[in-house]
Amino acid sequence: MAAEATNIESAPNGERATGDGAGLPTVVTADGTTRPIIGALSPSRAGDFMTCPLLYRFRVIDQLPERPAPAAVRGTLVHAVLERLYDLPAAGRTPAAARELLLPEWRRLLDEEPAYADLFADDAEREAWLEQAAGMLDRYFHMEDPRRLEPAQRELYVEAVLDSGLLLRGYIDRLDVAPNGDIRVVDYKTGSAPGPEFEAKALFQMKFYALVLWRLRGTVPRLLQLMYLGNGEVLRYSPDEDDLRATERKIHALWQAIERAVRTKQWHARRSRLCDWCDHQALCPMFGGTPPPVPDRAPAEMLRSRRAATDEI
Repeated sequence: MAAEATNIESAPNGERATGDGAGLPTVVTADGTTRPIIGALSPSRAGDFMTCPLLYRFRVIDQLPERPAPAAVRGTLVHAVLERLYDLPAAGRTPAAARELLLPEWRRLLDEEPAYADLFADDAEREAWLEQAAGMLDRYFHMEDPRRLEPAQRELYVEAVLDSGLLLRGYIDRLDVAPNGDIRVVDYKTGSAPGPEFEAKALFQMKFYALVLWRLRGTVPRLLQLMYLGNGEVLRYSPDEDDLRATERKIHALWQAIERAVRTKQWHARRSRLCDWCDHQALCPMFGGTPPPVPDRAPAEMLRSRRAATDEI
């Protein structure tokens, strides 16, 4: 392998993460070599930079607040229900059971984020939104039968340090392991499947996860599976080592571009259809705005806890 990897919190091979608070964290490899962790990258933030470097800056460097979007919160809710569904005995994993989990999970999310209550103009709008979520859960049962599955892990946090010192990390929705040891990585999407011209971008996230698992376990996942609950389509891909080496090269090139933007403070805006949903148009040059001065933060100050969603660099 081109990289030596570890879970820096509990490395089974004796590697451990350290840090004195004065500089970058470091990882100590099994042979006693110490190297700094230069930064961290997740599939979401990598996707942000590829979509629009300025968006990455606003989320990671500036850490600007964003309003919760109904579609995103619905995705969080559906994911939560599907995770809880597998807590039930296999025979009880039915469409009716999933619908019964919907309101309790919504109340739990509201307890954690009371601002979600302000997403809707009235009760009718909220009920329509909940019914859309219920429809996605119904559609899930047409895509696979959860009574026949026993996931090895759900909402699995993974991380690996490449030999460049770049920490890759993220959360995998579901990991299935066959009796012969074959691994299937499953990710739920509450949107619709992309057209053929956008499939490569969708698969990048899954290859990112596959690379991390390969570095951690020494085994290339047999299957990557994206389940689009918006229209019931499934995108499957079987990676090999060459795929994952190419993904690693792409990630390194992406990180070098991020480092260059940090160094030069040049964060270019890139217009796309996703601009319609961006909270930061008022600060974007593409819409006549002016970004604020770039905060003077060192990379070490932005390597935060694993639960952070905007946790890179």
